[in-house]
Amino acid sequence: MGYKIIEIKAPTGYTDADLKHTIGKELRLTDFTWQIENKSLDARKKSSIHWLLRIAVYSKSLEGKDPESAEPLDIPYKARKKRVIITGSGPAGFFAALVLQTAGFDTILLERGASVGKRAQGILQFEKTGVFNPVANYAFGEGGAGTFSDGKLTSRSKHISRERDFFISSYISAGAPAEIRYMAYPHVGSDNLRRVVTNLRDRYSELGGEIRFETTLDDLKTKHGLVTNAIAGAESLAGDYFIVAPGHSAYETYRMLMARGVHFRTKNFAIGCRAEHRQEEINRSQWGIGNLAGVKAAEYRLTSEADGHHPVYSFCMCPGGMVVPAATYSHLNIVNGMSNFHRNGRFANAGCVAGVHPDQLAGRQVSALEALQWLEDLEHAFYAYTGGFAAPFCTISDFINGTEPRSIPETSYPLGLKPAPLWNMLPSVVTNALREGLKDFDRRLRGYSSGILLGLESKTSSPIQVLREKNGLCTGFENLFLAGEGSGYAGGIVSSAADGIKIAMQIVEKEG
Repeated sequence: MGYKIIEIKAPTGYTDADLKHTIGKELRLTDFTWQIENKSLDARKKSSIHWLLRIAVYSKSLEGKDPESAEPLDIPYKARKKRVIITGSGPAGFFAALVLQTAGFDTILLERGASVGKRAQGILQFEKTGVFNPVANYAFGEGGAGTFSDGKLTSRSKHISRERDFFISSYISAGAPAEIRYMAYPHVGSDNLRRVVTNLRDRYSELGGEIRFETTLDDLKTKHGLVTNAIAGAESLAGDYFIVAPGHSAYETYRMLMARGVHFRTKNFAIGCRAEHRQEEINRSQWGIGNLAGVKAAEYRLTSEADGHHPVYSFCMCPGGMVVPAATYSHLNIVNGMSNFHRNGRFANAGCVAGVHPDQLAGRQVSALEALQWLEDLEHAFYAYTGGFAAPFCTISDFINGTEPRSIPETSYPLGLKPAPLWNMLPSVVTNALREGLKDFDRRLRGYSSGILLGLESKTSSPIQVLREKNGLCTGFENLFLAGEGSGYAGGIVSSAADGIKIAMQIVEKEG
């Protein structure tokens, strides 16, 4: 069987029949099969928006040899009398548990939140009543914070090709759309993610893995750099290895780890607000028309040097999505974004954040513990301003000019808006950078300043990072690993999963 890679342009509304005809004409073939390797939208010219497709074509009439397959992740199985306690069922924790269970370890996965079905019910109730549920919310529960998001699978992390391929294959086998393998900017959608994480849990359980929902890691027992037990409520779980993958929102877990001698340092992170526009306005700005056949909704990715010291950028853009109350605790007010696979909602939203360092915000060198406290205090201040989970808001134009909002617009946010001088609620260094960045955004994306800014976007990344060795072990410990976004070494679903997989493989290799 011969093989050839070709690159073609296709109209946005093409069909499989159209594609087959184009390939056949390009290569003068009638008998062939094909597979899309990469697909991206070229919208540089509004008069000629099209897909760019990289396609592998197979036919007896072609001379090229089949490409060499990438080396897959090899998870060797053998019966092992070793137990690993994993905390956190987000991508890092879950995939670490899945790999280790596949390799023959005895694993127990602890998750402070509820299963995805119960979690969905709790979120629905929260959005109806405004009463926060500590075990069923947007931050904590099965699959981590990413389960109720857009499910973006882009990553800038290097040297994770085997881990990424294993992750993508696992997601597709669990029900994720096959297109996530080849889209330039793949996403799963929150509606699909609920099914995916449930099916992955079933797979893990079939392998003998044990998952305990609504079970918080309260403490670790340590002795001379060795963790001996994980304390969860009244239970003390002994183990040979311990992996903690808490995400970047479990403040009491961070503090417990620090109290047990785990060392952290501060690092750059980003804070700001979430910008919201009508999706049709973003479509017109990007495409020149309100709708485009074959494309769900227009996206944007904006960056700016802003004040020259603090970069401003859009983050986690959710086309056709909604802004959600992503509170991590009952006294904090935070927003985030989500969208379903078809991205067919009336609104678009994205984080609009400025990069800073905790030392800059405090005006002095601060410890990791102080950085956490500063961030928690800011999140509480937004809660105190509205007296609950309504989102403080102003228009983008108001923010730039420092003028009070006069009316409350339509929004996708379910718990209401309250007019607010957001420029006074954020640190001045962040406000100044955001103003310059937003002006830049408005010059580059027509009509951007007509949108609104709402709430506090504080979960783009963690302000602290654990000290760990090249093998992933926490510095000073022989059997304790901190994985995923909570470690400060990953950001997003793919890189977090890859981090968990790499740590799991370190344990597999160590145990032969």
